[in-house]
Amino acid sequence: MAAAFARREYDFLNELGLQPHNLGCNGNGVWKGNGNTVTSVNPANNQPIATVVEASIEDYEDSIKACGEASKMWMQTPAPKRGEIVRQIGEALRSKLELLGRLVSLEMGKILPEGIGEVQEIIDMCDYAVGLSRQLNGSIIPSERPNHMMMEVWNPLGIVGVITAFNFPAAVLGWNACIALVCGNCVVWKGAPTTPLISVATTKLIAEVFERNGFPSAIFTCICGGAEIGQAIAEDTRIPLVSFTGSTKVGQIVQRTVHARFGKCLLELSGNNAIIVMDDADLALAVSSVLFAAVGTAGQRCTTCRRLLLHEKIHQQVIERLVDAYKQVKIGDPLNKDTLLGPLHTKTSKTNFEKGIQMIKSQGGHILTGGSVIEHEGNFVQPTIVEISGDAPIVKEELFAPVLYVLKFQTLEDAIELNNSVSQGLSSSIFTRSPEAIFKWIGPCGSDCGIVNVNIPTNGAEIGGAFGGEKATGGGREAGSDSWKQYMRRATCTINYGRELPLAQGINFGFQSN
Repeated sequence: MAAAFARREYDFLNELGLQPHNLGCNGNGVWKGNGNTVTSVNPANNQPIATVVEASIEDYEDSIKACGEASKMWMQTPAPKRGEIVRQIGEALRSKLELLGRLVSLEMGKILPEGIGEVQEIIDMCDYAVGLSRQLNGSIIPSERPNHMMMEVWNPLGIVGVITAFNFPAAVLGWNACIALVCGNCVVWKGAPTTPLISVATTKLIAEVFERNGFPSAIFTCICGGAEIGQAIAEDTRIPLVSFTGSTKVGQIVQRTVHARFGKCLLELSGNNAIIVMDDADLALAVSSVLFAAVGTAGQRCTTCRRLLLHEKIHQQVIERLVDAYKQVKIGDPLNKDTLLGPLHTKTSKTNFEKGIQMIKSQGGHILTGGSVIEHEGNFVQPTIVEISGDAPIVKEELFAPVLYVLKFQTLEDAIELNNSVSQGLSSSIFTRSPEAIFKWIGPCGSDCGIVNVNIPTNGAEIGGAFGGEKATGGGREAGSDSWKQYMRRATCTINYGRELPLAQGINFGFQSN
């Protein structure tokens, strides 16, 4: 089925500049591919969509050289002008919003509203970055020496490597690339090997914007490939910063490799996120939030709720409501408007779900609803709720599927201890009406996560805040707030505009010059 575009439902891909056979390496406007040929598969039926020829190491080298040459021009382009280019990128993506969103759903497997929402997130990041391009402010610092001035200057790093995962094949690129570009950096992007069509389609739109404005498209370079391309990016001394999104296991390898050459690393790794429901919570609000947080994207978000911590007074009531809500979840083709739960991304994910359920049972878990794969040509599984002890080893791990562990607690202190008892530290949330509980939760003795929510789910973060987590989640921060500083280098500048040479700390070196 190499010519998969003959399938009627795939006709829209032609409008994105895709073909049955695609080249997955774009360097300076030249599309090529001399590496492995991979097939993009629809996870709803495991049928081929199209093929992509990935980059070889030689292709990678050619592209990085072109990117390095382009960086000389881009770094010297005024930041507001860079912002104008990013604004046009946002407009280009906006013109294809529905088509790109449909492609995300088709290739990744998330439902269509989520697919469109993910592309909208890049567009929102472009809008955010446009304003930021006029606010990359340094500081003026009082000097202790007369006739001296101190200030901080922020300059581009040069090239930023962005390695993204399959679950957010577009949005995470936006978090990084939009900010990196307005900061004056070129971008080298390696998307997930299983979502190459999204990488190619997005890059085609972005490349056209640069070329239309007289800039080399190598400023934004796409290199499709597997682990060997990711390793090349991690090892490349020409790339000062590598942003990696993926598992903690692979993130540790990337971090060691990048740090070994004194590069910088921005890591967004695994999550094992908890929602706490106190006895004074709005239970209707809590149940709706848990449903979205645990079932959305078929449990394949890094911010998915995996642990539900229920106060003993409302424990049974919440379980009954939640089980009823789970039974109403419509499972099916993610492109159908009534579908709430699409497939897992790959056959391997489906197999891992089955193994996880077996392990849950072996560790004393009691399945309240779900727990089975669905006999279908696609990678569908039932959304699952499990009652289990917080000491069970599997509760400490991240099972990347719609599996929710329910735990009972007596006091807020117990709940916070359970929340903090795992190695990951990405997102967390509490449902309560108590100001005392809220401020304890967000304070120094509360949640140890990077995202600490109140009366909202663990997922669905806004771009204006910095996104990222602590501990085994990697410690990185992307998107809003002051995350832009990671994409630049800081220089502290002291200027002497007088004729004397007073030294700091009152030191007198005792030398007089004629």
